[in-house]
Amino acid sequence: MKSKPKQSEVMEEETGKTEGYSERNEKEEVFTKIVRAGKRTYFFDVKSTRHEDLYLTITESKKRQGKEGKMFYEKHKIFLYKEDFEKFTEGLREAVLQPVSSQTSILMIWVQTKE
Repeated sequence: MKSKPKQSEVMEEETGKTEGYSERNEKEEVFTKIVRAGKRTYFFDVKSTRHEDLYLTITESKKRQGKEGKMFYEKHKIFLYKEDFEKFTEGLREAVLQPVSSQTSILMIWVQTKE
C-alpha cells in the first residue's frame, strides 16, 4: 500500500529542493494533509514541539512566474497553537456559515458548486 507523501516530499517535487528541511523536522511531524486546489496547494501539518505540544501549520503554495520567466513557488504560512485551536475553529465556522446574502452562506454556495 502506497503511503501519502509528506509535505517535504511534495515541496521537494514543487521546488526541486527541500529548503530548510532536516531530520529534526521529520520527527516533529504528527500528521499531514495535502490539498491540491487548482493552481494552489494547501498543506495542513500537525507538528509537535520539543516539549510535545501540538501546533498546526497551514501553508498555501502557489506557482508563479518571475520577471525572467523562471517559475517559483510563493508560500504563505499560518502557525496555529493548541491554545488557539478552539477560538480559531469557532471563527472559521462563523465565517463559513455567515450569510453573504439574506438567504445564502459561503457553505451553501460551496455545496451548490459540488452538485
